[in-house]
Amino acid sequence: MPQVFRMDAVEWLKSVESSSIDLFITDPPYESLEKHRKIGTTTRLKDSKSSSNQWFQIFPNDRFEELLSEIYRVLRKNSHFYLFCDQETMFVVKPIAEKIGFKFWKPIVWDKAAIGMGYHYRARYEFILFFEKGKRKLNDLSIPDVLEFKRVWKGYPTEKPLPLLETLIHQSSSKGEVIADCFFGSGTTLVAADKLNRTYLGCDISDSAHAHFLQRIKHHHA
Repeated sequence: MPQVFRMDAVEWLKSVESSSIDLFITDPPYESLEKHRKIGTTTRLKDSKSSSNQWFQIFPNDRFEELLSEIYRVLRKNSHFYLFCDQETMFVVKPIAEKIGFKFWKPIVWDKAAIGMGYHYRARYEFILFFEKGKRKLNDLSIPDVLEFKRVWKGYPTEKPLPLLETLIHQSSSKGEVIADCFFGSGTTLVAADKLNRTYLGCDISDSAHAHFLQRIKHHHA
């Protein structure tokens, strides 16, 4: 049965049964973004200029081993794990995940199809790290490792486009399976799972995320 929880991501994961999740997709608020807060180069702000939400706290790098260990534990054997990631945090996460037992395949590039902010080359992409526990074949081997979907404008901060999450879920799960996201934010992963007839489990510590998701899923069902 679909459920959402309001608590710390790691603490929530500790309450989840081992080997009960078929696919895990998440996008933590990375520590590397902390440095951008002071100069206003990102909407991932505690007080976001693009939103009135007091919407999240940074997840520190020193908690990744604990987080990834729990994600590995709750995933079933022969399953996939996707982690949205910036270019700095990728180098932190990959060796930790491999030490825990994940097989790292590659970074998938999300091409946002529109130029973003930046002081050097302007940002247009984001990484999605693709991990595997055991061995599971993708459902469609014709999909490339660069996924082009326009970024969401004027939505919830860092909201991901629904077709992007639908692609990942379709690739790595089947109808009726359980999809989980422990930093669900705008709720796109959960809405995509629901739309594709999967069961979802979600967690986010932010009241704003829960309020936003509740309205979104009601609209989706309507």
